[in-house]
Amino acid sequence: MEPGNETRISEFFLLGFSEEPELQVFVFGLFLSMYLVTVFGNLLIVLATITNSHLHTPMYFFLSNLSFVDICLSSTTIPKMLVNIQTQRRGITYAGCLTQMFFFILFVVLDDFLLTVMAYDRFMAICHPLHYTVTMNPRLCGLLVLGSWIISFLYTLLQILMVLQLSFCANLEIPQFFCELNQMIQLACSDTFLNDIVMYFAAGLLAGGPFIGIIFSYLKIVSSIRGISSVSGKYKAFSTCVSHLLVVCLFYCSSLGVYVSTFATHNAHSSAPASVMYTLVTPMLNPFIYSLRNKDIKGALRRFLGGNS
Repeated sequence: MEPGNETRISEFFLLGFSEEPELQVFVFGLFLSMYLVTVFGNLLIVLATITNSHLHTPMYFFLSNLSFVDICLSSTTIPKMLVNIQTQRRGITYAGCLTQMFFFILFVVLDDFLLTVMAYDRFMAICHPLHYTVTMNPRLCGLLVLGSWIISFLYTLLQILMVLQLSFCANLEIPQFFCELNQMIQLACSDTFLNDIVMYFAAGLLAGGPFIGIIFSYLKIVSSIRGISSVSGKYKAFSTCVSHLLVVCLFYCSSLGVYVSTFATHNAHSSAPASVMYTLVTPMLNPFIYSLRNKDIKGALRRFLGGNS
């Protein structure tokens, strides 16, 4: 490809995982199974919270939004990977790559914000129980979710517009199973200094800020729980936070693992297995974490599926 014609590219190539045919069959079956579990598991959570009036509370409203975003996040990357394995093709068009990257960034940032909003909800419920109903009213809950969508959309749009300014040369191989922002920037043969600055600054702001908010909320929650005199009261208060804490740990540890694996090994290919954690494994485990530890969810699921309550 001529250097003067860098931006007129037709497609990128997603290298994904192993090229061995026998392993491809295993990978296809594994990821298809995990994807179906993710979609149906999170869909059940959404339907159960919508159809059961007892779950029309702020906590379950945010949970249903998180489950919806998790379905969208997995659907952004996994179906394309499964199609590529099935057809033995690795190509994705330039427009398709940008579209995939747009929705991937959007839903990852949304996940981050929703987990922070859920931490704030638990903070209000445990630290300020007398004001909880008044403070966490439907209007505020709707505004928190809407604000999360708006900020996520604007940030994603900024990143995509900046990627559109980049020029790409002959090397169009992405060592991932989806179009990742960092990998796209590394492939560019034009100056990426501004892209790197914005990406790392935004990562620190949009990931670090919410994470600090979550930590602050739980420090206050722990302080309040310690002030509860009865053991049963402490257990009841803490049990409402366990599921959320597990999901937060999964999300942040898996996201951090992608970048640690890349920088530690200096090998971009090593980030692909780690990326599976927050693109598929974490969304798949979320319904199990919330349903197994939550009697209200289990009861709602039994009623929704036609079983006994």
